[in-house]
Amino acid sequence: MKLATLRNGRPDGQLAVVSRDLKRFVSAGKVAPNLQAALDTWETSAPALAEISQALNAGGIASQSFDPGEALAPLPRAYSWIDGSGYLSHLERVRTLAGSKDAELQSARPLLYQGGSDSLSGANEPILVSDDGLAVDFEAEIAVITGPVPMLPTRSEAAASVRLITVCNDVSLRRLVADDLQNGFGFFHSKPSTSFGPVVATPDEFGSAWRDNKLHLKLRITVNDALFGQPDAGIDMHFDFADLIAAAAGTRRLIAGTIIGSGTVTNRHEEAPPIKRDGIGFSCIAEARAVEKLKYGKARTPFLKDGDRVSIAVLDAAGASVVGAIDQRVAIYRR
Repeated sequence: MKLATLRNGRPDGQLAVVSRDLKRFVSAGKVAPNLQAALDTWETSAPALAEISQALNAGGIASQSFDPGEALAPLPRAYSWIDGSGYLSHLERVRTLAGSKDAELQSARPLLYQGGSDSLSGANEPILVSDDGLAVDFEAEIAVITGPVPMLPTRSEAAASVRLITVCNDVSLRRLVADDLQNGFGFFHSKPSTSFGPVVATPDEFGSAWRDNKLHLKLRITVNDALFGQPDAGIDMHFDFADLIAAAAGTRRLIAGTIIGSGTVTNRHEEAPPIKRDGIGFSCIAEARAVEKLKYGKARTPFLKDGDRVSIAVLDAAGASVVGAIDQRVAIYRR
């Protein structure tokens, strides 16, 4: 089943069941008022939501047109947003950036950071920044939302905890990354609100593409409508979601509604922008610039500026968006 959180004037929004083709929706308020409430009672709410989903997809229930612009982040405020480092090739490419350290390239266990989860952005909300001179970057990732996870889980327990899957944009202000890292407390000022796809889907909606605790589908990333990347999220993922979840629960239990990010999706290649139609490209600007420095001696691709548009979507084998697209513009915040 596919779910969304729609605007209703309340901080946590209204839970809705969305059709498989993302065209229709039905309110799920009789099952749970919002997604967090559904996750808290998943054993009973999931079957009820699945029943609504089945009726909706069969055309057996009254529904309304689904507008992704009316969707908030699936969890507009989450108990925990933890981003991982599933793709070592991303770390390898950005290790030369100011503030990065070779020692952080670890193949034995994934790096994790806990992001701000009190205010998460919807797919069509602007990327608000105080200054577009802060080297505004996007990072296209896959994210999962878990059920409860015990401390020190087995891999099977970690894998079984995945409730929902979507796409996310872990926005980064590259000019502030070095200062955050050198201060020793990790990312804070360099990580504004993370954005999430308009729809979340249960693993079964992806069929065989969800296997080995990875999503074996391509992302499509455009910047100002020009192709920027189309990597396969199932390739070169060194730490899968079971690894990331188990690592996050290594010293604490995780509660239902914890969001885990895959890290920037990256496939190994030597291409440099501009990206060809059949090219792989990049899921963040920093990687493209790192490749350009190696190939041309200097970076050519600019960071995002006020008004620039970024789109990120997960595509199925037929090229259709599975959970809707993140489609945002950069905007300078003014009080």
